[in-house]
Amino acid sequence: MTTLFAPTALLPDGWADNVLIEIDRDGWIVGVDAFKAAPADGKDVETVAGALVPGMPNVHSHAFQRAMAGLTERAGGKKDNFWSWRETMYRFLIDLTPEDMEAIAAQTYVEMLKGGYTSVGEFHYIHHSREGKPYEDRALMSRQVIKAALEAGIAITHMPVLYAYSGFGAQPPAEAQKRFVNTVPEMMKIVAALEKDYATVPQVTLGFAHHSLRAVSPEMMREGTRAARDLLPQAPIHIHAAEQTTEVEGCLEWSGKRPVEWLLENGNVDERWSFIHCTHLAEAEMEALASSGVVVGLCPTTEANLGDGVFPLVPFFQAGGSFGIGSDSHISISVTEELRWLEYVQRLVLRERTVIKEPDNPSVGAVLFEQALAGGARALGRRTGKIEIGHRADFLVLDQSLPCMTGKLRDHILDTAIFAVNENPVKDVMAGGRWAIRDRHHKREEQILARYRETMSKFK
Repeated sequence: MTTLFAPTALLPDGWADNVLIEIDRDGWIVGVDAFKAAPADGKDVETVAGALVPGMPNVHSHAFQRAMAGLTERAGGKKDNFWSWRETMYRFLIDLTPEDMEAIAAQTYVEMLKGGYTSVGEFHYIHHSREGKPYEDRALMSRQVIKAALEAGIAITHMPVLYAYSGFGAQPPAEAQKRFVNTVPEMMKIVAALEKDYATVPQVTLGFAHHSLRAVSPEMMREGTRAARDLLPQAPIHIHAAEQTTEVEGCLEWSGKRPVEWLLENGNVDERWSFIHCTHLAEAEMEALASSGVVVGLCPTTEANLGDGVFPLVPFFQAGGSFGIGSDSHISISVTEELRWLEYVQRLVLRERTVIKEPDNPSVGAVLFEQALAGGARALGRRTGKIEIGHRADFLVLDQSLPCMTGKLRDHILDTAIFAVNENPVKDVMAGGRWAIRDRHHKREEQILARYRETMSKFK
């Protein structure tokens, strides 16, 4: 049993002082008691040095893309967009080995923990060798990613991705996509093997993903969803949707419907689904999506980096829609930066201030943070995002010794951390009941970084 004492903590009903939290050996919260007297010296209780808040779920990650950060910022000879960025990504992963994948993912996950994420949804589509042939163990690449997460200490919802085609209407895959391609039975062999090995590991959850409507046919989507549900009835299911205008135009030409419109009408979706990006929505789509129970995964730093566009978050939120945040391509790995961008792009579009708000809570920072916690936990299929009995002990300690944080109390702590602090406010991180980051350091960061540097030396 681990017992923490927090001078101030964000509980489901709001901020509370002098909070005693008990955590069992498997990382579950088994006791929360507020307004307690400070523990006496010598007792087996650890006092945290800062404001304690729930750790953030990262709903969308392609871990290997962290190694590409900075390599795609050179202008081409034509208009650059997601599709030209994708060509660089294809070239980068040609020589990526399973060992490379593990080294890059471990470094990415250490950075993720430092940035305030305590769980990650890994949208994983690199399954085969560079020749496009399955490894002897079809799940090898997935195992490398999960191994990296367990070494770093971050919880992972691992989602093997079904990918078969290059465009709407079951167009044959391109040469650069050969490492991604599987049939539904082949994909389910991967999922079943992982379920067998990780079903009892608390820090590992399994889900399933369709890459996009471009990459799977309607028949494959129905077959894959049904197979995933048979094996993993409560598993989250994710899909990229409506990220770029070209995708919307292609879907209209193929089906007469927009991507989100098609998915809502034909995908048999429910609250266990997450649609990633949804940048380009018609008003009717946005309203239907908000009432569907689907969580939208928003990745504003990646969406800005790629020039995707701006999701209509204000009307979606006002209509009751749920969202989580993700770092996606990992051009940036920071909870506070992701939330700041989420609000700021809306302000720029609307030319207003304080736009994501609730009638009974004037704190924009608190609303953004708590909504992303709730949507993210549901998107990852994990009991996290709350300091409450029966949830995972996933916590962040925010550094109140930073000059800008001085004197800030309760919701002003989150407002300041998200909008005003120019350095990382996350001091300590607990994931699954174990300290992963202490005083901004990971206990294995030197070994993990050394492996990463050795791996990156081959990509010069």
